[in-house]
Amino acid sequence: MKRFVVKDDFYLDNNPFKILSGAIHYFRIPPDNWYHSLYNLKALGFNTVETYVPWNMHESKEGEFDFTGILDLEKFLAIAQDLDLYAIVRPSPYICAEWEFGGLPAWLLAKDVRVRSSDPKFLNYVERYYKVLLPKLAKHQLDQGGNILMFQIENEYGSYGEDKTYLRCLKKLMEDQGLTAPFFTSDGAWQATLKAGSLIDDGVLVTGNFGSKGKINFANMKAFFKQHNKEWPLMCMEFWDGWFNRWKEPIIRREPEELADSVMEVLKEGSINLYMFHGGTNFGFMNGTSARRNKDLPQVTSYDYDAILDEAGNPSPKFYALQRRLKEAYPDLDYREPLIKETMAIDQIPLVAKVALKDTIHNLSRASRDFYPKSMEALSQPTGYILYRTQLPKDKEEERLRVIDARDRIQVFVDDEKVATQYQEEIGGDIMVKQKTNLSQVDILVENMGRVTYGHKLEAPTQSKGLGRGLMADLHFVGEWEQYPLPLDNISDIVYASEFEWQEGLPAFYRFEYDCPNPKDTYLNLSHFGKGVAFINGYHLGRFWQVGPTLSLYLPASFMKKGRNVITIFETEGIYQTQLALTHKPLYKEIEGEKL
Repeated sequence: MKRFVVKDDFYLDNNPFKILSGAIHYFRIPPDNWYHSLYNLKALGFNTVETYVPWNMHESKEGEFDFTGILDLEKFLAIAQDLDLYAIVRPSPYICAEWEFGGLPAWLLAKDVRVRSSDPKFLNYVERYYKVLLPKLAKHQLDQGGNILMFQIENEYGSYGEDKTYLRCLKKLMEDQGLTAPFFTSDGAWQATLKAGSLIDDGVLVTGNFGSKGKINFANMKAFFKQHNKEWPLMCMEFWDGWFNRWKEPIIRREPEELADSVMEVLKEGSINLYMFHGGTNFGFMNGTSARRNKDLPQVTSYDYDAILDEAGNPSPKFYALQRRLKEAYPDLDYREPLIKETMAIDQIPLVAKVALKDTIHNLSRASRDFYPKSMEALSQPTGYILYRTQLPKDKEEERLRVIDARDRIQVFVDDEKVATQYQEEIGGDIMVKQKTNLSQVDILVENMGRVTYGHKLEAPTQSKGLGRGLMADLHFVGEWEQYPLPLDNISDIVYASEFEWQEGLPAFYRFEYDCPNPKDTYLNLSHFGKGVAFINGYHLGRFWQVGPTLSLYLPASFMKKGRNVITIFETEGIYQTQLALTHKPLYKEIEGEKL
């Protein structure tokens, strides 16, 4: 069996070993595409793949674990090993990764726990998860015939806390489940974060995260090592070769040659993990949100990241720029030509049926009834939408309504007519309505646009989603609510019945159908729709929003069938079209300004 150790350098079978790693998140890439992405990593000349492990996907419902399909981590590791790639695995409870709630399961918000801490209740949940996850990883360790070199204990903890008891408890839980490969922590490469987030005095390797100025950041790390009498190899565990994108902000790009210069600067002194090598897609409702003091900024569905491979897994200009520089400096590496997938386009896919949410909601959701509205978490719903419904007596000609503490975005309807849309800082403002009947039906559709992934708001009240404290009419809170959870994890129950009278301007489902004899990767053009989510053959592709910067959704060939395919769109603004198109390339909206 091979042996990997950390001393003054990384050693593989007693020989110095430079880790050339790229991040590929199995849970962001269709399983049929794993080989393609991993092969291209090998083709670049690299020797290692790195991945996070998202707790909230593997245990989305408390006590129920899933390691199938896109979550088959062991299959991903096996494909990597077949390609002679080593692996770095980061199975920490929290991953950030611009992923919904930083990878923490939303059901934790309904528990009385302090996340990312030595709170025994939190650690009990982690231990239950680890008893399922870690034995699967243990057998893929290098000394057991697998390919895993190292494991991360926690992720950028120095940017969150300094609870060393918590870090040591995680380390022990990992050891108790059979992990023997070297452990590491990764933090920003400066004194405060390295000190707070590391277990350097316990002999746990310290790595740094940065995207430029390799010489300066490595100097900071060397100074920190010297303070603790450590002679360790230098490694950038996250070298940010691009960046993620948020709604209403311009796409962020990085010049390929400048990136190659920065990577080579790092490789002169140490090892590297490119974050990301292949970013992939935040399928479903898994996009994260950036925390800001007064509001949160949701990220888009695409996790293209302007990475070495594009969202579909094909080489970007950065691939060729970096490979060219690597060949000059390290001519003996195993370089190959990358794999490139074909794409396809289809015009004029027809709309075959449509139905308003109000007419099919009873097919999609079972209502619960409470005097005061409950949060998503209290209703055991992690993500998606909830429709809240109540009755409002007419007390005067014009009524003032206010929605208090709802999160994140609401649409208010009175007797099936939209009277307001509010988002974050607008929520709580006056909504003036003139009721046409003595007793009106009020519906409030609440969208959870994603929980924060990083920073001080992980446990803030803003991360609990739903109607909040509720609806006020005049000066009092309205009671007696029906609540319809809409996680949209199964849309097969939508009924498109002819007896439903179509009404424009309401949230609705749209069904499009097309035949495809030879499916290839493509992009779903949603530039003429307002806001919502899209599905292909029942699989949730993610969110779209006409505010940009993205106006399309990546549609992998493996999600399609040879023959008849069904695209379903849930659109909330009443903006739609009667034809769809698939395009060869993603579509973007030009937005001026800078990232906030």
